[in-house]
Amino acid sequence: MRGWQVAMVLWLLPYAAIADDLGDVGDDNWDVIETTSIQKLMALDGIARFEDNAPLWDYHSDSLQRGVDRALADLGLDDEAHDKQLSVALIDMSGSGPPRVASVNGDVMMYAASLPKIAVLLAAFEKIAQGKMTLDGATEERLSRMIKASSNSAATEMMHAVGKEYIARVLLSPRYRLYDPEHNGGLWVGKDYAKAGLWRRDPLHNLSHGATAMQVARFYYLLATDNLVTPEHCRKMREILANSELNHKFVRALKQIDPDAAVSRKSGSWSTFHSDSVLVERDGHRYIAVALSDNANGAQWLGRIIVELDALIDRDGFTAKHQSVGARHEVVR
Repeated sequence: MRGWQVAMVLWLLPYAAIADDLGDVGDDNWDVIETTSIQKLMALDGIARFEDNAPLWDYHSDSLQRGVDRALADLGLDDEAHDKQLSVALIDMSGSGPPRVASVNGDVMMYAASLPKIAVLLAAFEKIAQGKMTLDGATEERLSRMIKASSNSAATEMMHAVGKEYIARVLLSPRYRLYDPEHNGGLWVGKDYAKAGLWRRDPLHNLSHGATAMQVARFYYLLATDNLVTPEHCRKMREILANSELNHKFVRALKQIDPDAAVSRKSGSWSTFHSDSVLVERDGHRYIAVALSDNANGAQWLGRIIVELDALIDRDGFTAKHQSVGARHEVVR
C-alpha cells in the first residue's frame, strides 16, 4: 500500500466510523494502520513492493471477456451489469500457462453478507500457523459450521477468538492485499454476524461485510496455488470449503451439470444482496467463478450465470490462447 493510499484510508475512516442501530463503533482511531508491524510492512512495500502471487488484473483475456459479456447479454443481464447491480469474475486455470481472467464490475464493492466469512477462515489459519491458536476439534468444528452451513453464531465465535483487528491486518497485509484501496477495496469483515458487535466499517464504502468479485477471486486463486498461509493450511481450508450444506445458487446448478465436480464454495445472502463464489475442478477443467448482486432477483440470476460460465470454460478452456494485457473490464455497455 503506497503512502498516499494510507493517507486516503486515514482521511476516509472518520466518515466510515458512523454508529448505527447495530452497535457502537467505538473511537475513530485506525489502530490497524497505526500498528507498528503493519507500518513496517508498508514502509518496506513502498521501497520494494512485495510480490503479488495473484496479479489477476495482469492476466485479462480478451477472448474470455467477450464470452462473459456475451453470456450476460444472452441472459438479459447486461443492463443490470451496466447499472452495477451485478459484478462477475471468471478465472480459467485449465491450461498449463497463466490464468485467463475476465470480469464485469470486478472492482465494484458490494455488501456480501456471509461470503466474507472466508476472510475469518484465512485469519484463523494465520493465527494457527503462528501458534497463537490451536486447530483442535472444537475450533475445526466451528470453522466448518461457519463455512459449510454458514452459521452466524460460529462465525461470531471465531471472530472473537481471532480478533477483528487481526482479521483486518491480514486483509491489509502486503502479502495478500485482499483489501486494497488501489483496487477500490475488497474483502472486509468489521462486524459480528449478529445485531451488535460492530468494530469498523470498511474505510472506502462504509460496509460491515463487503467484497469485490476480483478480490474474492484472488482469495480462491491464492488458495488453489497454495499461497495462503502454507500449502498444508491451504489443503485444510479447501477441505473446509468443500461439500457445502447449502444447496442453492451456484452449487445447485453445478450439481445438475456434474454431480461429481469438486467444488470449494462460499455464498452469502441478505435482503437484496446475493453472492456466490466457487473453485471448480471437473473434466480436466479448473476455474474460479464469483458473482455479487444487489437485486431481489439476484439469487435466481446466480444459478443461471454459473451455467453459462461453466459452459464457456467447457467450450474453449483449452483452445483459447493466453493473453496478458494488464487491463480490466469494468462495465458491460
